[in-house]
Amino acid sequence: AAINSGNSGGPVIMGDRVVGVAFESLFWSDGIGYIIPTTVVKHFLNGVEQHVSFGSVNLSYQTMENAQIREYYKMSDEMTGILINEINPLSDAHKFLKKDDVILAIDGVSIGNDSKVHFRKQETITFKHLVSMKKPCETALVKVLREGKEHEFNISVKPVQPLVPTQHFDKHRSYCIYGGVVLVALTKPYIDSSYISESFLGKMPKKAVEQIVIISQILEDDINADYEGFEDLQVKKVNGVEVDNLKHLCQLIEECCTRFLRLDLENEKVLVLNNKSAEKATSRILKDLKIPSAMSEDLRPKQLNRGLKKRFNSGH
Repeated sequence: AAINSGNSGGPVIMGDRVVGVAFESLFWSDGIGYIIPTTVVKHFLNGVEQHVSFGSVNLSYQTMENAQIREYYKMSDEMTGILINEINPLSDAHKFLKKDDVILAIDGVSIGNDSKVHFRKQETITFKHLVSMKKPCETALVKVLREGKEHEFNISVKPVQPLVPTQHFDKHRSYCIYGGVVLVALTKPYIDSSYISESFLGKMPKKAVEQIVIISQILEDDINADYEGFEDLQVKKVNGVEVDNLKHLCQLIEECCTRFLRLDLENEKVLVLNNKSAEKATSRILKDLKIPSAMSEDLRPKQLNRGLKKRFNSGH
């Protein structure tokens, strides 16, 4: 049914029952729209007094519709399931499951080789539905095939923070400016408003504090001439040290005691600035553009506040 402009948020009626909430239309089609089904609405209402979220298995997988791959993983003719490719190391699943495990069933419901499970009468739906409607504190009974033997594990479905946050509500953007180079942590809203590849969304963190740090903008100055094409590139290393997150990067800049500061970027690009010249340029850029600080408040170590203000905020 068509969902006209202004109808979003209204009830969707089938017969004499409300079956969901109108959400949005499929813009390249005619008369097809999305609704939020009543099961999701009920889940939200049940958890609205607490932090509302949905259960997750926190892993990536592939389907197993090819007969040869099923034979390779020692699946019998009666077995169906999906192959685990990667598991989020921060999740509870990482304690029990392994790469190359085949997930056969969740809570006793068999998973098809196409990753679908039976739903209602003659329908199918992604197996993720089995866990997405669970509360984060609940567990799922996961049956896997590992090296030809079946195992069962009770696994918490509590979601973990993704490497690239999908939401950024009611938060001030963290940033650091050095020599006119504006550095920020990558988020999905940033990807949606830029030309950055969505492939970052599928990556998993290696540690709890990990972030993808990118150059969001180059504030034009003589010191950063010829670097304007480096916007939206990931910063991987500072003077040879791998960057954990934005705060770590700021600390590496603050502690730099060499003549030059080198940033190794994705695509093997390199950005080099004279350290002392970059400090002076930072002050000049802040003053010219009336930017109150070269570093967001949340990134300033308390014990270094005075030093940071002297070095970064002299253009205030």
